[in-house]
Amino acid sequence: MKDHTSKEEWINAVITAVSLIEQAGVPYTLEGQGALAVQGVVPDPPEKSDTRMSVQWDAMDDIRLLFQSYGAGAMEKQGKEVSFLFRIDRFSFKIVCRHGEVIRTDPERLIANCGGYSFYAKSVDSFLNVLKKDDPLYLAIKKYLYRLQESAASQNGRAWNDDAYEAWIKRFGTPKQAAEKIRNDPEGRLAQLASYIGDPKGKKVINLLGSHGGKALALEMLGAHVTVVDISEENAAYARQTAAALNVDLNFVVSDVLHLPEEIKVPENDIVLMELGVLHYFVDLEPLAALIYQLLKQGGKLVLQEFHPVSMKLVTTRGKKQVVFGNYFDKTLKERNVAYSKHLTSGSEDLQNKVYLREWTLGEIITAFAQTGLRVERLDETPNMKISDIGIPKIFTLICSK
Repeated sequence: MKDHTSKEEWINAVITAVSLIEQAGVPYTLEGQGALAVQGVVPDPPEKSDTRMSVQWDAMDDIRLLFQSYGAGAMEKQGKEVSFLFRIDRFSFKIVCRHGEVIRTDPERLIANCGGYSFYAKSVDSFLNVLKKDDPLYLAIKKYLYRLQESAASQNGRAWNDDAYEAWIKRFGTPKQAAEKIRNDPEGRLAQLASYIGDPKGKKVINLLGSHGGKALALEMLGAHVTVVDISEENAAYARQTAAALNVDLNFVVSDVLHLPEEIKVPENDIVLMELGVLHYFVDLEPLAALIYQLLKQGGKLVLQEFHPVSMKLVTTRGKKQVVFGNYFDKTLKERNVAYSKHLTSGSEDLQNKVYLREWTLGEIITAFAQTGLRVERLDETPNMKISDIGIPKIFTLICSK
């Protein structure tokens, strides 16, 4: 369907169907190609096939009555699925239910905005779990995620190139002062990472999203050969000046990680290092995992230390009380203030330094790296040290080998 008017007609038909279901107070979810169409993954709605919508199973009889004036057909059963058909204008709809399925708590259900209306639809991720990699819809989803990644990376890059240098001065002091701290205790600057990295002397390390270069420079002082990759020129300026104060020749590559220069994408690294607040910049973890596999030599390892999804997505403390504040399974792209903004003055915090983040579950993270071919060697979860946060995991460390 190439006609823009036809898509508007389809959206209006979907709005009609959804409005009737919502007025009845019954939860629903758009499925199939219709779900992908309202999320912008595919340009064309399912004109030659049914627009599928699932509803709560124990409301199926009532829902069928709502569509009697639209020619609701007889109930049909196929396996565990019961369905009926109806038409709105020239579009065919299929309402389905599956016994025992709870629509409201489906982790793959999210809100999609299309045509000025909000719809509940199956997430894009849910299709990747069932489609074959050569399926046209799978390929369309991958192209969509690529476009989304490019758009988010562009915005994130702008945010990280605005005032980051000033923020690091407020956080760590001048590059000369930061250098002195690293020189005095390079292993201490690695903190919990030190035991996972081991003796770095002579090792080739690539630090993806390496920010201000603090960890990379500590590794250099301990004898490693480190390349830092980060999208921010301001991060690079601070890191290079700190390196100069240490008399270290740091290789800092200013680049979007997923657009590395070809000469860097070679399997010669002993360690790929990523740490704290990095994975949420990727809307699809598969390309990142594939890149890491490409960068590691045989026997090399990924050292990933990241904030735990439970503390980032689900549980927080207010005063001395722990509260659940979110949905652990939420897959939506979120807008946040850039991380360094908390180190700026109050006046600077008002700048529109926004980044777009995708918060992952622990299962999604481990699966992405394991499916690429990396071997998961170890997963450690570290508790929060605050008394009020006792029992909440704060950080996890994932070790994978090639």
